[in-house]
Amino acid sequence: MRRHERIEPGPGQESVWDYPRPPRVEPSTELVEVEVGGVVVASTRTSWRVLETSHPPTYYLPRTAFLDGALTPTRGDSWCEWKGRASYYDLHGGDAVARHAAWTYQRPMPGFEAIADAIAVMPGLVDRCTVDGETVLAQPGDFYGGWITARVVGPFKGEPGTLGW
Repeated sequence: MRRHERIEPGPGQESVWDYPRPPRVEPSTELVEVEVGGVVVASTRTSWRVLETSHPPTYYLPRTAFLDGALTPTRGDSWCEWKGRASYYDLHGGDAVARHAAWTYQRPMPGFEAIADAIAVMPGLVDRCTVDGETVLAQPGDFYGGWITARVVGPFKGEPGTLGW
């Protein structure tokens, strides 16, 4: 699928092709929850969506949304041209561990201060993520952390043939 095959959003939907580049951070009051090992390890109505052209939103939750002991720092980091250096966490719930499933920007670059020390989660690496009760789909590929709900339409970066977008 080529990016010029933009899916037209219906009522109440957003096209990821209307999102800006560089990305924008916006607050959200939607109920956002994360489950690991059959346990809701994070729940909040105070989060931030990072919106970037061709990507479904990535939700960042305040650290206080996570149960005590749910986050364990792990090795590795990555670099985002917009947000800076990310560090990673394993997520623990019940008897399960979702390895390398969450990340944070402790000192994000200018324009992204709102998400400093907030935690994002890869929905494809945990049991379930929900937004206002809707189970999200993970953004395609194994690198991006976008959350696909009925609210957003693509095509999405990460699908086959989108590497050069």
